[in-house]
Order: sequence, then C-alpha cells, then structure tokens
Amino acid sequence: MRDRRAVVICNDIATQVNPAEGDASELWLTTGDLTRATRLELKPQGVCLDEQCFPLPDSLNDAQFIRNDAGTTFFNLTAFARLLRQSVARENGPEISAWYFGARQDQRQELESCKAPDFTLPDVSGKMHSLSDFRGKKVFLVTWASW
Repeated sequence: MRDRRAVVICNDIATQVNPAEGDASELWLTTGDLTRATRLELKPQGVCLDEQCFPLPDSLNDAQFIRNDAGTTFFNLTAFARLLRQSVARENGPEISAWYFGARQDQRQELESCKAPDFTLPDVSGKMHSLSDFRGKKVFLVTWASW
C-alpha cells in the first residue's frame, strides 16, 4: 500500500500532507498535519486557533470528527468545515489530491456586506468630509502610516 498525498490550501497557504486512507470525499489528517496545514489544534475544549476555540458537538470522541488508528489520532477536517459552514473544494488526482478550504461563515459576513463604515475626516484645508456624503459615487481612498 502506498502513502496517499494531498495538498491542503487554507488561509491561502498550501501544505502537503499525508491523509488517512478511506473515503476520498473526507479528509482525515493527523493532529500534526492539521496544525501544520491550518494552525488549528485539537484541545480538550475543542478545535482551537490560538485563543479562539470551536467546541465540537457531544464530545471529543465523536467518531464523525476524531478517530484513532494504530495509536495515531486523526481529525476529519471536512466534517469540521461542514460544522463551520466553510466552503470546501477538492480535486482527487491519480497521484495527489488537492483540497481548498475557503472562508468560514463568520469570516464571510464581513466580506458579504461590502459596506464600509462611515467616518469623517478633514481635508487639507480643514473642511470635514464624511464617507456617507459620497454614497452612490465612486470613491478612491488613499491611506498611509508613518510607522
């Protein structure tokens, strides 16, 4: 039996991993590959990204998300993406598969509105202008920082 190979693209970073054998529509990764590819860590409180944790339904032993094979813990990244309503695209090739994980639902809400917050700033002569004054018009904003 040869090792399966896959590329996981998450947060616009591609990482080669060795997924577990099984259903080609599910991506089971070792906890090490999970962290390398997504920065997610499996912890007692759930699946965590830095200090933000996503609790798993029922318990960490839920077979939908976690399984142990020969002393190695595997995590089902596709099941977790479904839980978070995260878009997933895959291509299963003869030698390697590719998996793309898009923005989670909580990340997309900011992008879907496409509405900039209103703010008011002075121009070079000191006259105040609000972004809402230009509603319906094209606006080109130039910003910079001195640090």
